[in-house]
Amino acid sequence: MNIAITNGLLLTPSAFRAGLGVWSRTDGTSGSPTWDKVDNASLVPADQDFGSCFEVTKQQTTTSLRFMGETPMIPGVYLRVSARVKAVAGALASARIAGWAGNGSRSHVTGLVEVGPTTAMRSYGEIIEISAIVGVGSRQGVDMSWGTAPVFGHFGVDLVGANGGVFRVESLKIDDITAAFVPSLLDWVDVRDFGAVGDGKTNDRAAFLAADQASEGGWVVVPDGDFYISGDLSINSPIRFKGRISTPANTRVAFLKSFDFPTYADAFDDETLGMQKAIQALLGYTDHQSLDLCGRRVDLDAPLMLDQFAPDLDGFSNRRVIRNGGVQAKAGSAWDTGRWTSVATYKSTNPMVLTSVANVAQIEVGSRVIGSGVGREVYVNAKNVSAGTLTLSQPLYGGAATRTYSFERYRYLFDFSGVRQLDRLNFVDIDFGCEGIASGIMLPPKGEMIQIKDCYFTRPKDRGITSIGRGCQDMLVDNCQFLSNDMELPAQQRTTVGINVNANDSKIRNNRFVRFAHFMVANGGGHIIFGNHWFQGDGSGEGLRYAGLVLTQPNVQTTVTGNYIDNASIEWTNEHSAYPVFSNSEFSFGGLTVTGNTFLCSNTVAWFTWITVKPYGSGHFVQGLNVVGNVFKALYGNIDRIDRVDTSIADLNYNSMRNLQFQANTFNGINTYVANPLMIQVTQNNPGANWTTDNITGLPFQGWAKSVESVVTETTLQTSNGTRVDASPTVQFEVGSARRQIRLSWSQPLKGRVSVFVRMDRPQ
Repeated sequence: MNIAITNGLLLTPSAFRAGLGVWSRTDGTSGSPTWDKVDNASLVPADQDFGSCFEVTKQQTTTSLRFMGETPMIPGVYLRVSARVKAVAGALASARIAGWAGNGSRSHVTGLVEVGPTTAMRSYGEIIEISAIVGVGSRQGVDMSWGTAPVFGHFGVDLVGANGGVFRVESLKIDDITAAFVPSLLDWVDVRDFGAVGDGKTNDRAAFLAADQASEGGWVVVPDGDFYISGDLSINSPIRFKGRISTPANTRVAFLKSFDFPTYADAFDDETLGMQKAIQALLGYTDHQSLDLCGRRVDLDAPLMLDQFAPDLDGFSNRRVIRNGGVQAKAGSAWDTGRWTSVATYKSTNPMVLTSVANVAQIEVGSRVIGSGVGREVYVNAKNVSAGTLTLSQPLYGGAATRTYSFERYRYLFDFSGVRQLDRLNFVDIDFGCEGIASGIMLPPKGEMIQIKDCYFTRPKDRGITSIGRGCQDMLVDNCQFLSNDMELPAQQRTTVGINVNANDSKIRNNRFVRFAHFMVANGGGHIIFGNHWFQGDGSGEGLRYAGLVLTQPNVQTTVTGNYIDNASIEWTNEHSAYPVFSNSEFSFGGLTVTGNTFLCSNTVAWFTWITVKPYGSGHFVQGLNVVGNVFKALYGNIDRIDRVDTSIADLNYNSMRNLQFQANTFNGINTYVANPLMIQVTQNNPGANWTTDNITGLPFQGWAKSVESVVTETTLQTSNGTRVDASPTVQFEVGSARRQIRLSWSQPLKGRVSVFVRMDRPQ
């Protein structure tokens, strides 16, 4: 780069023989006195060394010779100002290059170095060459570093020292020597050449922008130093760092041609801060769609809490992707769980709010609520300190009361709880290295279509993915593996949860979950849970087994299809209801389809079941359930049955059951075959007009015998004397104290065997 060539600029002033009227005796500014027609100066036409030159008798301590033309100061350009000087007679003195810095208003820019090195003259006729380098940047070898404020300079020579001597000056030369600082064969510019200071205090934003503009598509280089940037900055050129930058929290920095994690880590010389600033830029500019970690593992000293490092971000709804790398927690106090205990009041009429909360300011948004009457995975969604209230992610089933609650705030690698809404954020090919130190992702209070794909969650300390509100709407979790931090513990001691959701329409597909307390706790409806493998067994012998999938909404409209469900159950509750007792204004348990799954258990207690309904209030019933085409298999010890009702709080209303389909399932190692309709054989060896069955245990949830689809004779019906009779019975349902028997009544005493297809519901 050479401006004398590329910009067509003539830098060297006119020769003295052209006239002394353009040479100032002071600073070179317009109107300053010139050397034209003064008594102590003249033009020498033919010096033996210099040819035509300027001669002056020194009469002032500093005798100045300044060219009155304006030499432009261009960022990135370095000028060498030089002259040859000799003493002719009289007292010897010293000489130096000097200048005057002017800004765009033609005013003097003060506070700058405006003189070069001083060289003494030791003998008459000895030619000395004086020079100084001037430029915007503060670099080694630059004598006058002026920064970006000056836009031009008046340059010349100073004679300093004793007066009375006679001196001659050859014409002044100004050369562009930028090539000495920026090799012309390299496609880069240095931010120092455009005024960057790098002292950690001066705002170098303008210098970075100037370097970016001057690079013309080449690289921008940031050398050693701490470059402070205040104000949003977008760099359109590729950029690389040897030094670092620092910014206020709300300053966004976008490297548009180098938008990847390694660049941000180098820029801020810190992996945690680099990741924060990269995500801030990702969610602050529409230019970026993907943040590539470039296969790097990011070591985090603290949670990535979006509201702290992007305080101006209220919401974001464009698709963004964080991809291709790992994020790992480094042990430290920043990951410690926050714990508080507080007395608060709950009213079912205001089901999402705790009021009169003691010490409400201390309790963090995102804390899990624990206490009597609180269902699983209830979180603090928001708080109002002045009102003393906490907004909850789900209602409490315990009813109106003032109680003592505990609050636990887990720490997450990615924590979006402080942002109002975040949509369409994707994590792809990310290894979440929680390592028993941190949890994985806390979703925002509101959001939709967040996707986690082809990721690994390794040993989350408390939770894998947590929803504290509606940020899980339409969430997609595909092809991921979740490895619990509790894998070595017996099932009854595990506390970690893989995923929870509160909103509708999540798709959990083709994932693997290993030994969590629950792989998923799901409120809302419309979920598709497909192709997953979750297993929760242990090596404790005849061990206890717990729910892998917990559905906390009674009417779910959810499909559980093609999964491998290993030593875990599906538990269906209404624990997230402020009014858990059934009301005619609501739907009860229904809308669940369980098809094509493989259910396995091994070395477990005989009373374990894979499908459990647990009502948290009385009056509920099942009004739509399909369990079709599944395989149930128990190894190393039979279990009694596949289904049960957990009556620890309330039982179901068996009289209202309807539309249950348990069909085409395969049973191995299960003592009781369960189906609806259920085929049973009724054998009467002695003629009787009334044939009454034993209690029918094979109906789902040991429901009542409420209807018969058909009665088919398997042998000849005979009277006591052996006469064949073709007859059909009338059927009496709900016989016996348990209502689990049926009675076939014939017109006369008969004996024989019939098949009866009995149901525990009356489809409507």
